[in-house]
Amino acid sequence: MAALQSQHHHLLLPRHRLLSLRPPPPRLRVLSRSHRLLPRARAVSAAAASTAALEDFRRWLSSHGAVEGKASPAAVPEGLGLVAARDLPRGEVVAEVPKKLWMDADAVAASDIGRACGGGGELRPWVAVALLLLREVARGADSPWAPYLAILPRQTDSTIFWSEEELLEIQGTQLLSTTMGVKDYVQSEFESVEAEIINANKDLFPGTITFDDFLWAFGILRSRVFPELRGDKLALIPFADLVNHSADITSEGSSWEIKGKGLFGREVMFSLRTPVDVKSGKQIYIQYDLNKSNAELALDYGFIESNPSRDSYTVTLEISESDPFYGDKLDIAELNGLGESAYFDIVLNEPLPPQMITYLRLLCIGGTDAFLLEALFRNSVWGHLEQPVSPDNEESICKVMRDACKSALGAYHTTIQEDEELLETENLQPRLKIAIGVRAGEKKVLQQIDDIFKQREEELDGLEYYQERRLKDLGLVGDNGEIIFWET
Repeated sequence: MAALQSQHHHLLLPRHRLLSLRPPPPRLRVLSRSHRLLPRARAVSAAAASTAALEDFRRWLSSHGAVEGKASPAAVPEGLGLVAARDLPRGEVVAEVPKKLWMDADAVAASDIGRACGGGGELRPWVAVALLLLREVARGADSPWAPYLAILPRQTDSTIFWSEEELLEIQGTQLLSTTMGVKDYVQSEFESVEAEIINANKDLFPGTITFDDFLWAFGILRSRVFPELRGDKLALIPFADLVNHSADITSEGSSWEIKGKGLFGREVMFSLRTPVDVKSGKQIYIQYDLNKSNAELALDYGFIESNPSRDSYTVTLEISESDPFYGDKLDIAELNGLGESAYFDIVLNEPLPPQMITYLRLLCIGGTDAFLLEALFRNSVWGHLEQPVSPDNEESICKVMRDACKSALGAYHTTIQEDEELLETENLQPRLKIAIGVRAGEKKVLQQIDDIFKQREEELDGLEYYQERRLKDLGLVGDNGEIIFWET
């Protein structure tokens, strides 16, 4: 599961260009593989969690009031998951976890970390919980969460954990740019807390805490926290967070709730339900997020789907400050709910976002069409831009987009056909399969955008432009484009 709000590192246009779809060159950094805080003996991967560790975890859950009679933690193809202990109807509660087992802001405030940081309220919520996670790992068997920590994976297949060689497989993709941006962000947060908290509280962190350790904690939160538990609500929910994702689950309703239980409902519980009927012995699944793209799934969880609706590409458009009509264009954009920059997510096999072409026409407008930017048209210009303005303007938006697509496609080191052939290879490593799937999906979307504007170029002569529409409104041109002559 993931709860940290995804930081969208969209591709911003260089100031001297109208549009750029090419990601900025990422900085690859070879990651240290020494995790001194988490020795291999404790850094058990989910796939290799021992039977003894799972039994300890089950006993821990039971002793702290977690209800697990209908579902049980078990080894599954994904690593660990929840398996039905009996036939379960849709909507059945399969797990209840009391708040005392959560790792959240209240747990931070009650911990040594909270006392060292004034309650932890001045820290970003995810940073505070990440520090709690690292502190409890450092305590080993003395931690009240020790049985839970023992079954956490050392890594996931999230791109934040990929090696330099593996990252080269997503060269040219927006996913690579976003991954490196996220790691830079985590690095910045680590440097801050390392100086102010970790090094200043050696009694809490007697061992060496590395950036890799901090990145691990970030990755655990990103992959295991339920999507709706963001910001101040951020929490790790042991047991419930073992539930895995299935593309076959398409219901958008939440599969969980936080409710009161016991006398007067004072005991707060996290309650997980199954969204579909499940047979005894079968794994329980939920839908993590219907709206995430494959790149976001790869970044957050370390998997992708074959569903084309998960393939997308973010186009970033920007009004250049060097544009002689910069002020007017910015004013018009802001009056219509946009700004100096606008982001448009293009999804495979779906139409372009409605406002994208309108915004493009605004960016490209100039020359003899610039009169539409005058204050006289301020309240009506957006409506005019929703339809073709002039042959020159429409040709400009087609050229800009097609040139940008060509440039972006040139950044990949494989073609769509080569990727599709590679996907047919047997026994592909999971990370390589993710890389091929994401880059093929991005290229398909870019090719789709190029095809849309190529077709538009071929239709330029048949479009109706502003001047023709205006003459029709004045009654000077007929419906078929003929000039109407008036007789005295």
